[in-house]
Amino acid sequence: MKAGQLFARSIDILKAYQASTGAFPAAPDYPPYNYFWLRDGTFIAHALDLVGEREAAGGFYRFGARTIIAHGYKVERAVAAVTRGQPIDDTNCLHTRYTLTGEEGREPWGNFQLDGYGTFLWGLAAHLRAGGPWEDVYWRAVKLVVRYLTGLWQHPCLDCWEEYGEYRHPSTLAAIYGGLKAILPWLEDEGRRTGCHDDGREPKGEQYPGRLALKVEDVLEKLPELARREFIRDDHWVKFAGQDAVDANLLWLGVPFGLCSLDDPVFAATVARIEDELCAGGVKRYAADTYYGGGQWLLLTAWLAWYYRLQGEGDRARELLVWVEARADTNGYLPEQVPENLTSEAHYQYWLERWGPIAKPLLWSHAMYIIAVKGMEV
Repeated sequence: MKAGQLFARSIDILKAYQASTGAFPAAPDYPPYNYFWLRDGTFIAHALDLVGEREAAGGFYRFGARTIIAHGYKVERAVAAVTRGQPIDDTNCLHTRYTLTGEEGREPWGNFQLDGYGTFLWGLAAHLRAGGPWEDVYWRAVKLVVRYLTGLWQHPCLDCWEEYGEYRHPSTLAAIYGGLKAILPWLEDEGRRTGCHDDGREPKGEQYPGRLALKVEDVLEKLPELARREFIRDDHWVKFAGQDAVDANLLWLGVPFGLCSLDDPVFAATVARIEDELCAGGVKRYAADTYYGGGQWLLLTAWLAWYYRLQGEGDRARELLVWVEARADTNGYLPEQVPENLTSEAHYQYWLERWGPIAKPLLWSHAMYIIAVKGMEV
């Protein structure tokens, strides 16, 4: 399918599969992914914002906010558990996936994962900057998420692939950093609107916007130093502490969450490692990946193209996008990954037998393609 056709088709696919609630299923025809993730959904909504589909994007953010509010009682449970040194489990954390009507998923998958909540704040802020109206439901959700992230940001949790929950992850910290930094102006604006007592004192309570802003500023000051201290080894970022491997999700540190600048030499060295170790046409998640054999992911390939576009390397970005375009089927559907350059053929067969063919269409793949292509137009 030609580039222009796939771009238009991708927009149509995202809009067609949006549920009446506003939710986006991760992969509508793949039962294990028939949920919405805040992370996937935010990038889908962001792609739609980039092409002027403001109402569709707003529908997602309103639904996401309502879902967070419905389960918001868990925020104080989680913060209290961390304060007491108690474990975080499904009963006291906000989940990472929900049904298309906002209920928690029931599968025995891990649920304590913070990156989606940081990503949601980042995407909501971008939506508001693009002209989406500020609504009370957003403010109620933002207060909960900010309280959650500022209370738990240092705690180990699952990474964005829902693995390695015993570690902290730089990609997760980047999402938290990017989300808190992006939403901070709205906290400050809300604080000015809410006002203080006649004697200048703020109203009591940690969720008063002025106090939340101070908490956010404290995290934004401490988080980069912690991340650099813990996750840089031999002059490059690593997947998690204690080993040398890179993960393609380390792209997040620069694009779009800005934990480090694109010109930072450590980040540049990390991208070079990703290119050298994980990219052979398309981009793998990480070298030891065995999910569906550890193939090449379309959304990550588009992500790398996004980075190169921002660096002014349009030829390399276009080369990566051509690779993505060539993996669309006759319906214009993009899969999650393709079984090329596999790490383990045996694991590819294992997942085929367990869950069936690779998820297609994966809406996040289409979203990242739109984002990267749109970036090429700038």
